[in-house]
Amino acid sequence: MTPSVHISLNVRDLGRSVDFYRKFLGDPAKLKSDYAKFVARDPEIHLALEPGLEPVAGAGSLSHLGIRVPSTEEVERRKQDLLGRGVEIEEEPRAECCYALQEKFWLTDPDGNRWEIYTALEDVETRQPKECATCCPQ
Repeated sequence: MTPSVHISLNVRDLGRSVDFYRKFLGDPAKLKSDYAKFVARDPEIHLALEPGLEPVAGAGSLSHLGIRVPSTEEVERRKQDLLGRGVEIEEEPRAECCYALQEKFWLTDPDGNRWEIYTALEDVETRQPKECATCCPQ
């Protein structure tokens, strides 16, 4: 068995979150009244959703989640695919972020968890704080 990533998120509204992740990752592998599990193959990720997220003041410790793909063409393919499924995206092409030049876009789930779909084009030696506040808060 090849290792894969497993993430479990507490969510405020399981139905809304299932709708969002269904568009993002496909149909859930398991769906119960109090639990949903998505098993995507490309990229391989196991994502569990459980009700129970309580509103909190300020941001939590999670900055964002990301899926790195091999090329700008793959970034564009995934962007068009998600747009076709009705997922709202935020474009951020050719951004210097976290010491790298990246081609990317973002999507945000109903609980505010941000996902970055990106490819790294090259490393850069300096950090551009005004350009990477989204993924690398100062």
